[in-house]
Amino acid sequence: MEVRDSNGTVLNEGDNVTLVKDLKVKGTSETLKRGTMIKGIHLTDNEDEVECRHAKIKGLVLRTEFLKKA
Repeated sequence: MEVRDSNGTVLNEGDNVTLVKDLKVKGTSETLKRGTMIKGIHLTDNEDEVECRHAKIKGLVLRTEFLKKA
């Protein structure tokens, strides 16, 4: 299974990615801004989603269509 970002670049376990769009996080009042660096992603069984951590949010799942490889 190949996981690709919004530009078509292949993503691997532990890569750093950048957000390409402001995202509201469900269950919190926080919004992740465009350009935010997410370090050390974890690939899931679904090729359209990756797991990651942010400073205040643990267990965050992001769709690959909103990411680009850093």
